[in-house]
Amino acid sequence: MPFASGLSEHPDAATAVGEVTGRVLEVLGPAPDLAVLFVTGAHLDRFAHIVDAARTLLAPGTLLGAAAASVVGTEREVEEVPGIALWAGNVGRVVPLRLGAERVAEDEIGITGWPDEDGPDGFEPSALLLVADPYSFSAEALFAFVEERHPGLPVVGGMASAAMAPGGNRLVLDEYVTPAGAVGVLLGDGVEVDTVVSQGCRPVGAPWSVTEVEGNVVRALAGQPPLQRLVQIAEQELDAEEVAAINSGRLHIGRVIDERKPEFGPGDFLVRNVIGGDRSTGAIAITDVVDVGTTLQFHLRDAAAADVELHALLAGRHADSALLFTCNGRGTFTFGTPDHDAATLAEELGPIPVAGFFAAGEFGPVGGRNFVHGFTAAVALLRDRVATP
Repeated sequence: MPFASGLSEHPDAATAVGEVTGRVLEVLGPAPDLAVLFVTGAHLDRFAHIVDAARTLLAPGTLLGAAAASVVGTEREVEEVPGIALWAGNVGRVVPLRLGAERVAEDEIGITGWPDEDGPDGFEPSALLLVADPYSFSAEALFAFVEERHPGLPVVGGMASAAMAPGGNRLVLDEYVTPAGAVGVLLGDGVEVDTVVSQGCRPVGAPWSVTEVEGNVVRALAGQPPLQRLVQIAEQELDAEEVAAINSGRLHIGRVIDERKPEFGPGDFLVRNVIGGDRSTGAIAITDVVDVGTTLQFHLRDAAAADVELHALLAGRHADSALLFTCNGRGTFTFGTPDHDAATLAEELGPIPVAGFFAAGEFGPVGGRNFVHGFTAAVALLRDRVATP
């Protein structure tokens, strides 16, 4: 198998990077095509040294990585304590990207750093792995840019989460270490990439068409105020625990991605937060801008829904390896016990090499379009193209 990963919880950074590179070297040997490195904030002051050691010991063709609050390995999640996760693979040709986002007009952000040529002759990207700084980079602007250049190309990754203020994160691409912007790699045809985006919610009530809206304020769903619709759902369908979930801020709204479908189920909604309501008018404010005619449905976020959905989305799939980008609001905060998402991957896919981190916003496609998500597990499932029948 052309993939390997290692996870270390050793508090000494030099020992930890030696452990993870040693595990990868045992499986792959030196000079893999691509290595991906994630380091928790507890090692942030040693980040550059960790990068140098990984490059020296492993000598990957390309090294991509970021600092994060917590990191992920095979079957394990290391939350807010010292941890290093390293993944490597022989994936064929990749194209490294150092990206920036600059405002070019009042309502337009331009992407800088994308090469004039996407890669060598004959290179066709299969996916973009991306890590970014949430304080200095617009992932939405990049998604629009990618859609123009490579329609349908999946972007998987997340926002670095090691810092709570600008300038505190770290991103790495080979010898380049930066606190801002974004770095990534375009994967080519040496690996097959599939994506899973588990948004951790379940629908309640029925889908309704928006009949009155102003920006992100929805005033009517099928002719009735949204809060009135919600009260009806609570009275007719929900138990006391579910009503308590609404009152504790776990109410979300799902926007249908493909309105042409006759019925809607998991994977058909882009889930966004409900951020407020006006009792006098029954309107709600959401973290999205929708048009009249858009189909919306209320969703609830809880551990049980997140567990069921991730299992269902992974069931029956095959992967030789995976990269997992899970929200820093999941983990023990949501599930009450550690390792949920990493363990679920192992249950459904086997103990394959896995690495990842807890992100401050996850990237992944829903309905064929790339979005920034919250409370989501975004997974890149990787298969060796040579070995695939």
